[in-house]
Amino acid sequence: MTQPGGSETFYGGIPVFRGFTKLMEPSLYWPLPDDWTVGVADIVESTRAIADKRYKAVNMAGAAVIAAVTNALEGREFPFVFGGDGASFAVAPEDLDRVREALAATAIWVREDLDLVMRVALVPLSAIRAQGLDVRVARFGPSANLSYAMFSGGGLGWAEAAMKRGEFAIPAAPPGTQPDLSGLSCRFEEIPAARGLILSVLVVPTARADPAAFRKAIEDIIQLVERTPDAGRPVPTGGPPLKWPPQGIDYEARAARGGPLFARKGMVLALTLWAYAIMRLGIKVGNFVPANYIRQVVENSDFRKYDDGLRMILDCTEELASALAERLSAAAANGVVRYGLHRQDAAMMTCFTPSVMRADHVHFIDGARGGYASAATALKAMAA
Repeated sequence: MTQPGGSETFYGGIPVFRGFTKLMEPSLYWPLPDDWTVGVADIVESTRAIADKRYKAVNMAGAAVIAAVTNALEGREFPFVFGGDGASFAVAPEDLDRVREALAATAIWVREDLDLVMRVALVPLSAIRAQGLDVRVARFGPSANLSYAMFSGGGLGWAEAAMKRGEFAIPAAPPGTQPDLSGLSCRFEEIPAARGLILSVLVVPTARADPAAFRKAIEDIIQLVERTPDAGRPVPTGGPPLKWPPQGIDYEARAARGGPLFARKGMVLALTLWAYAIMRLGIKVGNFVPANYIRQVVENSDFRKYDDGLRMILDCTEELASALAERLSAAAANGVVRYGLHRQDAAMMTCFTPSVMRADHVHFIDGARGGYASAATALKAMAA
């Protein structure tokens, strides 16, 4: 296959693949250009925040990274992945200064408005490759509306570990600095399990795993899930529940720019009431058709992904959860995988919708009672 275009057009030149079962095909992944940089962010002590039932705040912080960087790049495509309590992405050299500013602003916003501590780092790809690792990226199209980035090569995991050691750190911006989080919202309610439970799944290779054995283990898991209705998608066909006022109104107000918080809350209350009425009554406004938007919300939900490991948020039966646990346990016993599973009764969605008139709005899915962060805790306990 021909290498995609120059550094600035690299990501857009990667062919989009359809069908999640192809996920582990090496030819789908392209090495990042040498002059690119990997960005990583996560919440310090997210486990404690989860224990305090601050699930939505943790998710809002992770999604804010993607929103801030996207807005800093004026909507241009770049590869990213949402990790629940953080995010990872990659950018071209000409974007680095704007991205650094966006990350610094997001870190101080998370501290001041969400009362959480966020680590952020920018890691040169050269530093990752010096470790004998790589960052390769693919584009998965869950629908005709948009594509999501998938990452392989082991480089993201190393970059995250380096960030946690304090390396490549980006200091927070001065107090009061506000990132551009336009389009970031959380207006939908929690999504209750329809098939029994919401299962958070996190699977990574062991340090000594044979690549072929790990690929087979992941493909076996995906094939098992694919046989379930809607491949375990936690977002129902009719979309997530919608109420007014939305549970996430305080977070959306804090993400808005300009004026005191009470004024921003008033503005968001009015805006969400108008939007609720349009959605509930199915009123067409110009070219906006509520039914089309809801269909896109369902199709665009990122409930499964790959970033050096498999992440899934599944609506499934106890039988499927037990079958997954059994297969993963066997693969772990053979030294192929480490994994974490977390059961809960609902999923939640955080949305990034720069424009409701476009079909490429992004909807981040996580478990509503700990999600990926709790699955990661279970994974770490296995390694101990």
